[in-house]
Amino acid sequence: MALDLSALIPGRNPPLVGVDVSATSVKLVELSTSPRGGRRLERYAIEPLPRGAVVDGGIDKVDIVAEALRRAWRKAGCRTKNVAMALPASAVITKRILLPANLSEEELEIQVESEANQYIPFSLDEVSLDFCVIGPSPQNKDEVEVLLAASRKERVEDRIAVAQAAGLKPAIMDIETYAARSALDNVRVQLPNKGDGLVLALFYIGANTLSISVTLNDQVVYERDQSFGGNQLTQDIARAYGLSFEEAETKKRTGDLPDGWQKDFLEPFTESCALEVTRSLQFFFTSTPYSRVDQIMLAGGCATLPGLVDAVVNRTQVPTSVITPFKGMDVSPNVRDRQLQLDAPMLMVACGLAMRRFAE
Repeated sequence: MALDLSALIPGRNPPLVGVDVSATSVKLVELSTSPRGGRRLERYAIEPLPRGAVVDGGIDKVDIVAEALRRAWRKAGCRTKNVAMALPASAVITKRILLPANLSEEELEIQVESEANQYIPFSLDEVSLDFCVIGPSPQNKDEVEVLLAASRKERVEDRIAVAQAAGLKPAIMDIETYAARSALDNVRVQLPNKGDGLVLALFYIGANTLSISVTLNDQVVYERDQSFGGNQLTQDIARAYGLSFEEAETKKRTGDLPDGWQKDFLEPFTESCALEVTRSLQFFFTSTPYSRVDQIMLAGGCATLPGLVDAVVNRTQVPTSVITPFKGMDVSPNVRDRQLQLDAPMLMVACGLAMRRFAE
């Protein structure tokens, strides 16, 4: 499920471009309907950001991020100006509540605002608030389950400002974890029996955070974030070879480093990463009724590091693969397949946002 925190944002109009602003880059994805009736990756782009432009999910330098988005939009060859963006989960308060099923839409809005006061530690004047009716309550047919979401207005406004400064039109504001989950759902239905009955663990390993999301069928049964990411490896490389952080990041991705860097830095990092994955699974097993994971999927900028899949398999003894959110989709001839294989694991959120154009 995805949410629109849309009090300040115009209505949605497809086609749509998904834009993911992370600590290290701006990522852009545009999908379309293929001639066969499925989905097709039309274009994408990734534009790096300097350190300090985005800190803890907040945009500190709107002009720099906007310029990076403008470059990505041009690089991809987009014409569509409507964009879907997302807030980090840490910037959004979500809560499931039960309300009477017979309320009109206006009555529902009033009731949601009343309930929100109990869960939001800010004045409602300071937040962008939205809600989504999930469906009838399993326990009481006279009630409906409603998902409430709220974020400080400045967090929403920063992303709106970035899009507008880049000459684009913000149409949807989502939540990063929900967007990634939409992309995961697309992957899950490509599995045998559409993944029914399988406990799937998605690990998104970004610059600063390792996130785990465990799903069974189409339900999330566990989520957790911890402080660990690829910036640790980049900093080690920068210190060892006297490089700037940006230079080290570029050389890490291309492998353009002196002989011995893999043994000295890459292998220890992949082992540490595999250890963090194992610890996350242990937390999952001890804090839920579940005692197994059927498949591990790796995403994020670190997912394609050489040796990481083998290291995770060796430690967890669970089948592990690098995920591509475009599995089962057609790909435009304008997209370079080899580069896409390297970039796809970083595009989970941007892909999930681009999929909003197909939402009912």
